[in-house]
Amino acid sequence: MRLIWKSLDKMRCFRKRSTIPLLGVLITCLLFMNLYIEDGYVLEEDKRQLRETAIHQLNSERYVHTFKDLSNFSGTINVTYRYLAGLPLPRKKYLTIGLSSVKRKRGNYLMETIKSIFDQSSYEELKEIVVVVHLADFDLAWCESLVQDISRKFGHHIIAGRLLVIHAPEEYYPSLDGLKRNYNDPEDRVKFRSKQNVDYAFLLNFCTNLSDFYMMLEDDVRCAKNFLTAMKKVVTSKEGSYWVMLEFSKLGYIGKLYHSKDLPRLAHFLLMFYQEMPCDWLLIHFRGLLAQKDVIRFKPSLFQHMGYYSSYKGAENKLKDDDFEEDSFDIPDNPPASLQTNINVFENYDATKAYSSVDEYFWGKAPSTGDFFVIVFNRSTKISKIKIVTGTDDRQNDILHHGALESERVADYQKYKLMDYTATKSISFLMD
Repeated sequence: MRLIWKSLDKMRCFRKRSTIPLLGVLITCLLFMNLYIEDGYVLEEDKRQLRETAIHQLNSERYVHTFKDLSNFSGTINVTYRYLAGLPLPRKKYLTIGLSSVKRKRGNYLMETIKSIFDQSSYEELKEIVVVVHLADFDLAWCESLVQDISRKFGHHIIAGRLLVIHAPEEYYPSLDGLKRNYNDPEDRVKFRSKQNVDYAFLLNFCTNLSDFYMMLEDDVRCAKNFLTAMKKVVTSKEGSYWVMLEFSKLGYIGKLYHSKDLPRLAHFLLMFYQEMPCDWLLIHFRGLLAQKDVIRFKPSLFQHMGYYSSYKGAENKLKDDDFEEDSFDIPDNPPASLQTNINVFENYDATKAYSSVDEYFWGKAPSTGDFFVIVFNRSTKISKIKIVTGTDDRQNDILHHGALESERVADYQKYKLMDYTATKSISFLMD
């Protein structure tokens, strides 16, 4: 089936509101690349120190040798975990949600986070997820006390195999003393973030074979309603395209989605560089190392940071994701397709950006009568609704003024006019 949009007058842009369709072991590139952090909040001094760290790593035979073998990191790390609550089910689920938690000086949000995951999921969605909580504090009395609270409140989810609580013994951790003081961080912060990297490495390692996909969350997060359904639609739209990490929040390591097959390599990566930099920075490098250059982030965000006090020293942390929407929303569900247009493209705002999961848009130059924008689905697809959004908040006059929406069935190549269109920012068309 084809969907054809004809421009009859002036048009500037199609605003995206939907989604679609080698490991690069170039270690030298990784080691010398400038640190890229979204929103550009890393200081030049941090970049300089990172380059110095990279040079040190490049001269380390251990790191070079290990990185050359990164493509072979398909095996899990040898750790004997303690099962504090629940056991893995033999059947793989669609999604594992991983949480790592330690004792906080002020506040504890883990119970609220687990509750939000389950409360915001439908009965059908719950069948497809498993939540794994890594109680990573070395204070075993704290771990035992908290797991009792978890078992009392979420016992039915534990029995159903939807919730597991584990602990990686301290004996498996590398040394957390005498670590390198990168970025002029105080010694206790270096120790905190280095241990946190290992906490996550052991969590990822445990979750490798539990599901098809893995979602990384923090232990102080609330979820959007039916977040799994929204996420599955994005994943489906990316069929046929390469990705390493999809992002459903712009904050830290909240809402980061991976293929489970990549978890062993990511676990080894975090463990290898555990003392070099914070986890969220390492995740960016890992994504680039596996040849995903650009961020792929879905909006609106599906997860929100709710903690007021940080797990590091109980410091205040008021960080919020302003793209988060908690209530149900109209989730785009574009099936995989190819796009065709004869409209000249302005700069790099190509046609695919009108259909992708990234918050971008198509921008065409000087369209005229007879121009077209065609969506050709990769396979026959039943369409229930079509939504077209034009213009942007900062260019509200750049809208589609006139057009016609048509469909064409592959079976008979017969075109059907669905509707004519006159100037407005958004139209929706329901299909029978």
